[in-house]
Amino acid sequence: MSDPTPFRPFETLLDEGAALRVLRAATDGAEDGELFLERRRSEVLVFDDGRVKTASYDAGEGFGLRAVKGEVAGYAHSTEISEAALLRAAETARLAVGDGGGTMADAPKGTNARLYTDADPMSGAEFGVKLETLAEIDAFARALDPRVVQVSASMAASHQEVEILRPEGGRVRDVRPMVRLNVSIIVEEAGRRESGSAGGGGRIGLVGLLGRDHWEGIAREALRIAVVNLAAEPAPAGVMDVALGPGWPGILLHEAVGHGLEGDFNRKKQSAFAGLMGQRVASPGVTVLDDGTIPDRRGSISVDDEGTPSGKNVLIEDGILVGYMQDRQSARLMGVAPTGNGRRESYAHAPMARMTNTYMLGGDATPGDIVADVKDGIYAVGFGGGQVDITNGKFVFSCTEAYRVKNGVVGAPVKGATLIGDGATALQKIRAIGNDMALDPGMGNCGKAGQWVPVGVGQPTLLIGGLTVGGSAAAER
Repeated sequence: MSDPTPFRPFETLLDEGAALRVLRAATDGAEDGELFLERRRSEVLVFDDGRVKTASYDAGEGFGLRAVKGEVAGYAHSTEISEAALLRAAETARLAVGDGGGTMADAPKGTNARLYTDADPMSGAEFGVKLETLAEIDAFARALDPRVVQVSASMAASHQEVEILRPEGGRVRDVRPMVRLNVSIIVEEAGRRESGSAGGGGRIGLVGLLGRDHWEGIAREALRIAVVNLAAEPAPAGVMDVALGPGWPGILLHEAVGHGLEGDFNRKKQSAFAGLMGQRVASPGVTVLDDGTIPDRRGSISVDDEGTPSGKNVLIEDGILVGYMQDRQSARLMGVAPTGNGRRESYAHAPMARMTNTYMLGGDATPGDIVADVKDGIYAVGFGGGQVDITNGKFVFSCTEAYRVKNGVVGAPVKGATLIGDGATALQKIRAIGNDMALDPGMGNCGKAGQWVPVGVGQPTLLIGGLTVGGSAAAER
């Protein structure tokens, strides 16, 4: 299901001149502001336990108008894109400006970069083909192993079109596709049930994900993880060395470190990294970037939601803190340049500093040598949910796939392992960095202040000395 007509609000819904006059009146005496217009359409299909469980299609559009002065931002939004609704929103946003007196910040620089297709991903395959593919995945997964008792296959696609009008008259447009395919499998043996999941996607067309050569690998990986967990033993508990696998385990870096490097938290002195610019915050060799310019990646954006071109921003270089991720408001108040990290969930939300694709560069150690250096610990290659306190960087993460390691030998898988620590300390305890840096397969979502945006993560194999591992069995010493 798709709408072939492009979203052109200034041709069909609003007079651009009139909209600009309203925006300028709302931001007169302000330091920043914009009119953000959006249309988003999305489709979700879920084939669960042998039948269609969900088949939904949603469409919506609206605008958000913002006026910023100092630390204060006025924001109003509406699902009705009209001059009357715009005038009402302007009255509300204008309250943040008060008596004015501010100087409007320089406009974002333009860009011709296109990091992904602007084709509607939902139009690449007929509805019946999508459902047939999910049914094929279900049948294939069940035939792989007699222990499979339940399969859930899901497909999601969305098409977001945005227009940003600036007070100086500049206009920015971006069209953002997103697709994802996931498979979850439950296996049972001797009365014990375990699960495994795999999948991913990005800012690409849907057809590539629906090919059998793609989804067979995902189904096999989900089954592999489930079967591994069937043999898992209770995880040990105690302080021990932890080797982290490449790719998706970078979610720990994202949560425990990345949020602490967002500009607004540091501007407000709420981050464990506040005031540490130019100081060593990680072991030598640790270099962390946030890069929204990688083509087709889930977290990539040609421009952010304030109109600033996305950037490849170095945050930590060889262990030294060298930068934060900035939206326009925090950048202005901190006296630095915006980095293209002003993001919002939708037109109903004001932008804030957010991550895009956050990852650690690789080193020169081989993964095998890193694991061999673990005398008594675990090797974690898959993660589920976690919690982080931004003010001190303390985190708790659950492992979905992990193994016991003794004297450099990988042993039995373990179940129920959690990693406990704080980001700043964990960065200082990195003892080895692998040469196998990888990005995740495209499945990350990031929450902040009630807003969710798609993100990417990545890292090489790492060895961290002395993390606290939570589990149900005592560590052998």
